[in-house]
Amino acid sequence: MDKKLLALFGLKYNPFAPDLPTDALRTMPAVESFCWRIEHAHLREGGFALITGDPGTGKSVALRLLATRLARLRDVTVGVITHPQSNLADFYREMGDVFSVPLKPHNRWGGSKVLRQCWQTHIETTLSRPVLLVDEAQEMTTAVLSELRLLTSMHFDSQIILSVVLAGDGRLTERFRRDELIPLGSRIRTRLTMDYATPDELRACLTQLVAAAGNAKLLSPALAATLADHAGGNYRVLTTTAAELLAVAAERELSGLDEKLYLEVFATPRGPRPAKAAPTPVARSLGRTSRARA
Repeated sequence: MDKKLLALFGLKYNPFAPDLPTDALRTMPAVESFCWRIEHAHLREGGFALITGDPGTGKSVALRLLATRLARLRDVTVGVITHPQSNLADFYREMGDVFSVPLKPHNRWGGSKVLRQCWQTHIETTLSRPVLLVDEAQEMTTAVLSELRLLTSMHFDSQIILSVVLAGDGRLTERFRRDELIPLGSRIRTRLTMDYATPDELRACLTQLVAAAGNAKLLSPALAATLADHAGGNYRVLTTTAAELLAVAAERELSGLDEKLYLEVFATPRGPRPAKAAPTPVARSLGRTSRARA
């Protein structure tokens, strides 16, 4: 949305866009607790952490809040996997890029040795483990997940040299029950389960978003309640619907969004009833025959 349209609503940015400033995001108590545990325990001890939940319940936002929080810490190295569906060779290529070490994908033994030396040096210098964040982790292959498990530990699993935070939907937790990934699933030490939001939580989210963007009165209270009631507990549905209303309001040069606009945009149109079809000649003849027999 361009600056002219934002000025129409008194906004600094689109409050319903995906690329919101981090300080505009609402941190739920469960997310705050998870981030605290990662910062004050997981960084020192290492190992796997897991964020799970259905699409639209806030997993990626929680991971983004965690990444921002960790980036503020001194001497903490945070890496992010952006292509979780990679095969083993591409996984090593990305790990080399993330941690700025030269790796040869065809030499996995050499690659694992270089990565471990890098992480051990970091631990000896800072006393904290490097952190690897993986969103959409359900897309990772079994081979890559198993390789990641083996990379994180040394000395017969007694020394953990990397902290890993995986975020994914229910397919990921189901995979951890399979024989080949039970060793990884059993190593998850810190968990956060994202659930569907209540209408009150969704309304609070809308209130914070529009206030942070500069116009706390952008939505009427009735519209906020309607959006919260029809979002099905899903934050993504909530913001997508609100974004569409904002676009329509900008097109019409309205000064705010209300329930009337919602009904105009999303109400199911009631078209005229289709005219009753005239009987065909065959139907007319059958009707005459039936009456004659009667």
